[in-house]
Amino acid sequence: MIWPSIALLAFVTLQRLVELPIARANTRRLLAAGGHEVGASHYPLIVALHAAWLIALWWLAPGRPISIPFLLLFLAIEAGRVWVLRTLGARWTTRIIVVPGERLVAAGPYRYISHPNYLVVIGEIAVLPLVFGLLEVAIIFSLLNAAILTVRIRSENRALSASSPR
Repeated sequence: MIWPSIALLAFVTLQRLVELPIARANTRRLLAAGGHEVGASHYPLIVALHAAWLIALWWLAPGRPISIPFLLLFLAIEAGRVWVLRTLGARWTTRIIVVPGERLVAAGPYRYISHPNYLVVIGEIAVLPLVFGLLEVAIIFSLLNAAILTVRIRSENRALSASSPR
């Protein structure tokens, strides 16, 4: 049956499409408040990776059986995504925007780990392909994501430690 896989892929795609204008608006607001972007040079790689991941899933997943345990794990990861987005609120963006003098967020999942959003993204990129039994897609995109996140997290950590009071 093709509809369950199409519905799940449509949900994830719609989620991303709804989040993009929110991220853009938050970015504009943070920049207007005196913020500056860090790591802009690697941002196109992140966009390309996420677009390619979704395209690969749309190409390979429709009609494949859905693993209920991996689907439940994916839904738990999505709950983590909501927790991160709600915690950051107007500070959430897909870019690294540093507003000098702003305190780091220390609520929600940020009480426990430094980069919960990246943990969510790591989980999504790895687990959603596994929902459809696409182990190779999970491995390939997880490795690419790890390479990009290594650069991004280093860049973000440097920028935040240099400009934010704790």
